Amino acid sequence: MARHESYYGKTKPANLKEEKVTRVQFYLHDTLSGRNPTAVRIAHANLTGGTESPVGFGSLFAIDDPLTVGPGKHSKEIGNGQGMYVSGSKELSKFSIVMYVDLAFTTGKFNGSSISIFSRNPVAEEAGEREIAIVGGRGKFRMARGFVKIKTHKIDMKTGDAVLRYDATVYHY
Repeated sequence: MARHESYYGKTKPANLKEEKVTRVQFYLHDTLSGRNPTAVRIAHANLTGGTESPVGFGSLFAIDDPLTVGPGKHSKEIGNGQGMYVSGSKELSKFSIVMYVDLAFTTGKFNGSSISIFSRNPVAEEAGEREIAIVGGRGKFRMARGFVKIKTHKIDMKTGDAVLRYDATVYHY
């Protein structure tokens, strides 16, 4: 068979190193208001109330949220969360978003590495922590899997601005 007639190569054992677990904690600042928002609505569904809907069902947001060591506005920035989330609930009491976000670290031990999230985030389950899935990563978190426990540190219900604590447990090689 000619070299260019196949789309695949030989399958070999992966010989992966021993799996490691890393725990990281940081804060994500999601700001929808003001002159310099970090989350902006890029689409909404006209049939579900659009911008008038109390939960924005069907609204799609693009984000570039800072990640910081502490919850304060001026806490040391360690990276950013870039991606999108969509409101997946019709009722405020069951409010959830589905999110794809790349949590990239830009300083310190994990500089140049990131954790990839693709998961349903049940925001209305406010009493306590909620859990989202880690589905991959880059750099030191290549082939990552795991979970993130999210707890709302602060939220402004008028603007939607929020500071969220992320406690990630990352399994990687």
